[in-house]
Amino acid sequence: MPRYCRSGSECLPERIQSGPAGKLRAAAAALYESGPSAEQLAILGLTAADLSGDDVEVWPCNWSAFLLFNRMSTQWRVGTGGPIGLDYNCIRDVAGFLGIKKKKLAEIFPDLQVLESEALRVMAEEREYSP
Repeated sequence: MPRYCRSGSECLPERIQSGPAGKLRAAAAALYESGPSAEQLAILGLTAADLSGDDVEVWPCNWSAFLLFNRMSTQWRVGTGGPIGLDYNCIRDVAGFLGIKKKKLAEIFPDLQVLESEALRVMAEEREYSP
C-alpha cells in the first residue's frame, strides 16, 4: 500500500493520509517549469540572477519516488504533440540501478504516476504558451 507523509518523519497509509496535498506535484513542476525567458525578464529590467529560486522540499518518504522520476527523465514516450508518458518498460532497470527493490517499487509507483502527470501538465502548458 502506498504511504504518504503527514510530517517530515511520520508516514501513514494512503487511506488515512490527511497532510497537505501537492508536495509531489510541486517537486515535478520544479523540475519541468522553465520559468521566464531572458527576454521576458529584460522587459521588466531583471536578469535570472535577480530571481530567488524557491526550493521545493521533498519529504523523506517521497524521496525514492522523486529520485526514480528524476532518473527516468530521459525515458519519455513522445508523440507528435509532445511527451505522452514515461516508458514503463525500463522502470525496473532504473529502479534496480538506484537500489530500489521490487516491493518498494510497487509501493512508490502511484507516487511516480503523480510526478509524471504533473510533469506532463507543465510541459503541455509550456508548449501551449511558447511562441
